[in-house]
Amino acid sequence: MTAPTRRITLKDLARELGVSTATVSNAFNRPDQLSPALRERILGEASRLGYHGPDAKARSLRTGRSRIIAVILAESLTYSLNDAVASEFLSGVAEVLDAQGHTLLLLSSRQTQGQIPGSASMADGFIVYGLMPSPSLLGRLPAQASLVSVDFDIAGRPTVHVDNEAACLAIARHALRTPPRRPAVVNLRLTAEPCNGRITPAHALLGAEQTITRSRLTGFHRALAEHGIDPAGVPMWNIEENTFEVCAPVIETILDRPDDERPDLLLCMSDRIALTAVTLAEQRGLRIPEDLRITGFDGIAEGQYRAPRLTTVRQDSTEKGRTAARIILGLAPAEPSLLPTELVIGANCP
Repeated sequence: MTAPTRRITLKDLARELGVSTATVSNAFNRPDQLSPALRERILGEASRLGYHGPDAKARSLRTGRSRIIAVILAESLTYSLNDAVASEFLSGVAEVLDAQGHTLLLLSSRQTQGQIPGSASMADGFIVYGLMPSPSLLGRLPAQASLVSVDFDIAGRPTVHVDNEAACLAIARHALRTPPRRPAVVNLRLTAEPCNGRITPAHALLGAEQTITRSRLTGFHRALAEHGIDPAGVPMWNIEENTFEVCAPVIETILDRPDDERPDLLLCMSDRIALTAVTLAEQRGLRIPEDLRITGFDGIAEGQYRAPRLTTVRQDSTEKGRTAARIILGLAPAEPSLLPTELVIGANCP
């Protein structure tokens, strides 16, 4: 009977290569610490000898660190991976984690329904992205784990934002330079209870600490007031999910109003909402910008290569992800981070 082959260890590989065990460990976990040539030599020899890297469980027990960072998403995994803004954010997170030899674990606050999977208990830190999850979910996170919130606030924790109020103030000021007769606002996830349609006085609105939408609305309202328009008299609609399928029924009800009631300016809180409005307006024979002017927010590529080019606020979602990852890994100070935006003037609201 053939004796089982002994599993090669990190020490064996280091001895074979004539380098320290720390150097071998860095090749797998901290590639930025080695020259590309040395790392390639170590990984090549490891592959030849059948060594597949340090044992994650043993390393976690030894160091108390798993090198796993979890991102908790406000939306489903499917939506987040397909949404242009969320996918750019995740790309930024992954870029930094890859460079530092960390693993990315994706979780959805919708799918977990307030529960954190057992696999998340090993995470060294959590990046929470989007609409604030339930307090019960946050309370179930490991007490020792570091935490960064993105696009909402958690008291005492570092945050990553763009200045949503200032950005919406700037784009609304631009749009209002041509006085509208019937301005309207199309919000994204603003109401406390689900509402895919017209917002009425009976609807409670989420607070600014829970969603960026409230800050964006404040910017719009400030600009309207500056131009002598009472914000309370400007109709508002709410969109529950930033997809064409969910936006379309709401936008259709807006555009199908009688001519003397249909808005001639739509201040939209996302490019997806704005682009849906452009598509449906064109289908109805409405001229843009003569009959209807539209603004967006995000600066996604689709809005810039389609005609008419979208007037929007560009935010660097990839850099937002990089910033959150640097903070969670201790590569940047654990303090609030406010990233810049850019006003982009397009043909649909010149």
